[in-house]
Amino acid sequence: MRIVSIDEAKTQLSELVRDAANGESFVIAKAGKPLVRVSSLDASVTSKRLGFMAGEITVPDDFDSMESSKIEALFGGAG
Repeated sequence: MRIVSIDEAKTQLSELVRDAANGESFVIAKAGKPLVRVSSLDASVTSKRLGFMAGEITVPDDFDSMESSKIEALFGGAG
């Protein structure tokens, strides 16, 4: 596996990223000590869908103030 210095990584970032995306992983080192490995991501990795439970969960209108007097009492408030 190729090892590059931080300075080399800064100046050749585009080329290094292209190579990593093509399956050629590399290691970035500082003062000869390996710090991180850079490799391509698996194409099947996807982010989580937002809103996939839409319409299946309801939040009460008083959600922000539910049980507020009990909570205040727990923390020494007048509640």
